[in-house]
Amino acid sequence: MKIYTITDIGLSRTENQDRVKAEVLNEITGFTVLCDGMGGENAGSEASETAVDVIFERVTKVYRRDYDDFTTQQLLLSALNTANSVILDASVSDPEKKGMGTTCVCALLRGTKLHAVSVGDSRIYIIAADGIHQITHDHSLVMQKYESGLITKDELRTHPQRNFITKALGLPYAPEPDYFELELHDDDIVLLCSDGLSTYCEDSDIFSMCKNFKGDELLEELVKVALGNGGKDNITVALMYSENEITESDEISEKS
Repeated sequence: MKIYTITDIGLSRTENQDRVKAEVLNEITGFTVLCDGMGGENAGSEASETAVDVIFERVTKVYRRDYDDFTTQQLLLSALNTANSVILDASVSDPEKKGMGTTCVCALLRGTKLHAVSVGDSRIYIIAADGIHQITHDHSLVMQKYESGLITKDELRTHPQRNFITKALGLPYAPEPDYFELELHDDDIVLLCSDGLSTYCEDSDIFSMCKNFKGDELLEELVKVALGNGGKDNITVALMYSENEITESDEISEKS
């Protein structure tokens, strides 16, 4: 099991409100959580950091390798619900933090079995031999407009309301995250990212780079392309490999 992460502030923001944490739980299992905060100064960062810390601690401390699929699903969903409550309590107790929240994607990869959870417009992709596949659904206003036929696919990235999220952690109602359970091939790559990558990097370019680079080098190339295409948002990416072709030992590599 190999996990690589990177985060970059981008070219326009004064603060990085993205957060990511990952851990190799055992020789065949890894866990990653990635969040993109929203809110006023410092509030978005606090929301994303709180979510990452709460979810990461709960999953990594509670998970056992004898968990079946249903128990793993319940663990992930309960972790997100707990984070939602903690963020909401903080925003209610401090008027300056009112409305703060965060997107969240989590992936627990056990061998070739992927358990994933999503709230907001951060994404999870599967990079397979036949192409790149987005498995998450963007919980955003522009996606609703696109699915209703009100805007074109090209307008998804440029529409003035593209940052309006319809689901997030920290809102005063249950987050209702999407849950996914997939069987992968040995050489598939799980890629998690904030919209700082997906907005400024075409899926076809992500796929091409995943075929030409690996590990830390791939992360650096992805960030480089996003920055070259404008890079106005924070950029955070995580890669999860279930096989051992990169190095001989299990590892996590983190760059910023």
